[in-house]
Amino acid sequence: MTFPVRAAADPTTLRRPVLIGARGGMVLTLVSFVGLAAFAWPLLLRVEAGGAGHTSDAPFVFMVILPLLLAVLLAEFADGGIDARTLAVLAVLASVGAALRPLGAGTAGIETVFFLLVVGGRAVGPGFGFLLGTTTLFASALLTGGVGSWLPFQMLAAGWVGLGAGLLPRARGRRELGLIVAYGIVASYAYGLLMNLWFWPFALTTDSELVYTAGAPLSDNLRRFGVYVLVTSLGWDTGRAITTTVLLVLAGPAVLAVVRRAVRRASFGAPVGFSPPSP
Repeated sequence: MTFPVRAAADPTTLRRPVLIGARGGMVLTLVSFVGLAAFAWPLLLRVEAGGAGHTSDAPFVFMVILPLLLAVLLAEFADGGIDARTLAVLAVLASVGAALRPLGAGTAGIETVFFLLVVGGRAVGPGFGFLLGTTTLFASALLTGGVGSWLPFQMLAAGWVGLGAGLLPRARGRRELGLIVAYGIVASYAYGLLMNLWFWPFALTTDSELVYTAGAPLSDNLRRFGVYVLVTSLGWDTGRAITTTVLLVLAGPAVLAVVRRAVRRASFGAPVGFSPPSP
């Protein structure tokens, strides 16, 4: 007598983000180290304000991070964090994010895509979140013609937003919503901070408390950078935080449920059990 095969999906297990495996953790650590070095090297080396900025090194950063992103993907495949169908979910979410971003980017700090990065990373896992952030910004740049020296830095910063969402502690219900909203606010300001650091050392040439000073101690330049962020971009980052908060409150639970359901149905790794046929 034969028995039908049934996927014994455990909804409690499938609600949890997929943790980073050993390979994925090492590759993500390497990518993050390279990314932080790309952002912070002007603070550690003497550069001239008003110079070429990252125009000269951006192509090299881009050429370095692309194979590293492929390495992240392969490591996630090897560790079981991503399979072929989850990759299809990644492609769909990145396409949606690329379409959403032009609706708000460039208007008073309004960013309509950050809530999707937070939800995707939270629902699936940190490796998925990192890939979602980087691919979404890359697809958006191709869609809108926004390819420039800033692109690899935007990709890295957005990838870290998705990565951090996947590393949040376990929670359910209203507690989970409060957790992702709080993280969305912090991530909105952190993204702005990183993108300010991308151009600030090269932006201003006048002598003031806002400008980078070549050869000055690191602590002095960090103080100047903090003043610059407070004076010039705090309002813009606040707009991003408000937009992300509103979208997470209104659409976050529903989108979380949809993404989790899609990943659950797409999963190759659901345990298989056998049960006798119904009479």
